[in-house]
Amino acid sequence: MDAHVGILQIPNMPAAALTSRFTGIVQKISGPLLDRIDIHVDVPAVPYKDLMQESNAESSAQIRKRVAASRAIQSKRFTRTKIYSNAQMSSRHIKKHCQIDAASRNLLESAIDKLGLSARAFNRILKIARTIADLQAEPDLQVDHISEAIQYRNLDRKTQL
Repeated sequence: MDAHVGILQIPNMPAAALTSRFTGIVQKISGPLLDRIDIHVDVPAVPYKDLMQESNAESSAQIRKRVAASRAIQSKRFTRTKIYSNAQMSSRHIKKHCQIDAASRNLLESAIDKLGLSARAFNRILKIARTIADLQAEPDLQVDHISEAIQYRNLDRKTQL
């Protein structure tokens, strides 16, 4: 039987063992430290049969090309500044380069309230969303960029256990 703890799932592990193990690890990491980590993702184990199947996934060369294009966008954006990437944006940069529409604002407000996210997590979400938009060569942040960025903040959630 697979064990589930909040958003975490480990196949073939009893739930009690996983809960104890996960709680012990997370309790050792302080909230302010987690706030300083941009992206939190759960990378579940992949069954062997899935690894052996043919995939239509994007190739490394295609990804490399998108990343290079995104870096070029950021380089242009931050010309004549002391920063070179979205991760380095200050509050002033975020306000200028991470404008969001009403739908995105509502989604972000809901995430902050329901998930108990901090002000620092709020800024991280906007920076990540800006990077997602850059990877898609989108000049404006969209609600799907905000939504995806929120998904990358798993360990911030007060409802995780």
